[in-house]
Amino acid sequence: MKRLSLILFMLTAGLPVWAQNEIEPDGQKLLWFAIIISFAILFYLFALGPFKLTRKTGNPFSSKKKVNIELKKDRLYYPDELELTIENTGKTAVDIEQPMLVFSSIWVKRKFRIKGTNNASIYPLYLDKGQSHTLTIDLNRFYSHSKSLKRLPKAKIIVFEVEGKRLGSQRVFLRKTLFNI
Repeated sequence: MKRLSLILFMLTAGLPVWAQNEIEPDGQKLLWFAIIISFAILFYLFALGPFKLTRKTGNPFSSKKKVNIELKKDRLYYPDELELTIENTGKTAVDIEQPMLVFSSIWVKRKFRIKGTNNASIYPLYLDKGQSHTLTIDLNRFYSHSKSLKRLPKAKIIVFEVEGKRLGSQRVFLRKTLFNI
């Protein structure tokens, strides 16, 4: 309390002294200050922020590889199975690597590579233009290895190309949560 009153006294006692030494700023200094601040704001907006400028590289006439990923669950909450459908909607064929299944919450992530079904490895998978692939994922097999996975509310599938390029992802909620993050 003594320190606070001493600080307030020093600030109020110095006000008349500060007012006597006040010098008006020059017009040029204010202009340069405004220019520097505006450049800093523009740099943040266009180089670091939401309007980030990116340069597109590559041939604009090359064909794009696109896949449509759909993830369905058999029940609204606590599903036993997930159905993954991958459809090649691009102009060329695509080699698909093993999809990654990610169980996650706010702080915890557990990642698994899906090799195939019924102990048969089916990846890498070659999809021609317009072809689709459906895979049924049994979640009880994952839950039997680790009981802590049942507490994680989200499941996400990430699909990669053989060269390592990420083609897309899809997520579903496995149980009710307070926040859908």
